[in-house]
Amino acid sequence: MNARHKAIAAAFRLTAATGADRWSRGFAQGAGVILTLHHVRPAAPSGSAPNALLEVTPDFLDAALRLIRAEGYDLVSLDEAIGRLLRPKKGRFFVALTFDDGYRDNVEHAWLVLAKHGVPWTLFVTPGFADRTARLWWLELEEAIRALPEIELSLPDGPFRMVSRTDAEKARAFGRLYWRLRKGPEATLLAAISDLARQAGVDAAALVERECLPWETLRALAGAPGVTIGAHTMTHPMLAKHDGEIARREIVESKARLEAELGMPIRHFAYPVGDPTSAGQREFGLAREAGFASAVTTRPGHLWPEHAGHLQALPRVSLNGLHQNEVALRALLSGLPFWLRNRGNRLDVA
Repeated sequence: MNARHKAIAAAFRLTAATGADRWSRGFAQGAGVILTLHHVRPAAPSGSAPNALLEVTPDFLDAALRLIRAEGYDLVSLDEAIGRLLRPKKGRFFVALTFDDGYRDNVEHAWLVLAKHGVPWTLFVTPGFADRTARLWWLELEEAIRALPEIELSLPDGPFRMVSRTDAEKARAFGRLYWRLRKGPEATLLAAISDLARQAGVDAAALVERECLPWETLRALAGAPGVTIGAHTMTHPMLAKHDGEIARREIVESKARLEAELGMPIRHFAYPVGDPTSAGQREFGLAREAGFASAVTTRPGHLWPEHAGHLQALPRVSLNGLHQNEVALRALLSGLPFWLRNRGNRLDVA
């Protein structure tokens, strides 16, 4: 855990120690919250795992659902969450669960826990992953750095060189290269990671096959009780880094493709990466034009009545794999971290 996440963990502990996760609910907690998850699977052996923030264990998911129910909150579908925003009335705080990308472990591990508790959930699917044509570039980067003792790349803004022999060195190399590439064009990011993957002998297509659900499973899942399928673009690009026509095509075609493959309407959308550098006003408008009833970001926050006018720019709260404990979950459900982060502002839609 790096310094930033150590500080976050300390803030969660302080929130619990002062009881702020309870007394702040009157002003910080919204009408509900949409939770973001990616992988759900048993903990991996220790070692370099820079993407560990994207995965939680089945045991933690089980404990989280028990805590949500014990607090008297409603676990609802995404359709129900949108309905409550559109038809506001005083009621209990609600929680909707969403899973991004379409990973095998969502069926192999998460679904068992969700079904046990009778909890509805939404899976945002990228058709390119089901086709085995899109790239899990963040996993390619992790596996390449894990395999290489030194990282050396020629980038448009200059060379990148770092030693990556120990787990700590690999974590530093991942963090520095990841954020350097994220600042630039996506084409540069993809080319650089392809280069590194070739050096390390990482098979990008095999990674997608290993991690992502195939169409036959998605078709079976689409008709299951309590399961909602949403769209997540065709190839998982950071939409704001591309021109309008590419962004429109990624959004529109993902909806059309999923509807054709699954034989059902696709009403909800999730922006890949989903932060302000990846999705903004242009993308919100494109999702609305494409006919989505809602579209979710990764901008952190609770849902407030005001979000009824911004259904294609909804915030979510990540269940972060680096903070799998009750103290963190209570703080997130209280809304206080986001009230403080946003200085009391309920909307973050710019």
